Amino acid sequence: MVTVSDYAVRTNSEGDPFVVLILTGDLSMVQSQESGNFYATVKKCSVVSTFSENIASQMVGKQLPGTILKEECEDYDYTVPETGEVIVLSHRWVYNPEEVSLAPKKTEISKVESPLVSFSNNGVEAMA
Repeated sequence: MVTVSDYAVRTNSEGDPFVVLILTGDLSMVQSQESGNFYATVKKCSVVSTFSENIASQMVGKQLPGTILKEECEDYDYTVPETGEVIVLSHRWVYNPEEVSLAPKKTEISKVESPLVSFSNNGVEAMA
């Protein structure tokens, strides 16, 4: 499950604003490569919406089926907000909805063939 934790207004390349929902995944523990200590973190990503800011604000707190997955991409510079440090990343976090099927599962029906053929001739069963 993921949770809509926030929303943001962003601007596209043409200068038009649009609303994204910020999704947060489950809690996970990660071990620092430098200190060896563990810390708690959550995966976050954003998804484009068709909502107004008003509707987006009402979505905060809603839960959705799915997970947030790491996806490889071209290298890009990222500025760590807390420190201002610029690092190079080659991945991004993306929402992956779980497959939800409303249709009943198909059951496989096996066809049984019999080598014997029977038929009726004037009400008397005979084997062919």
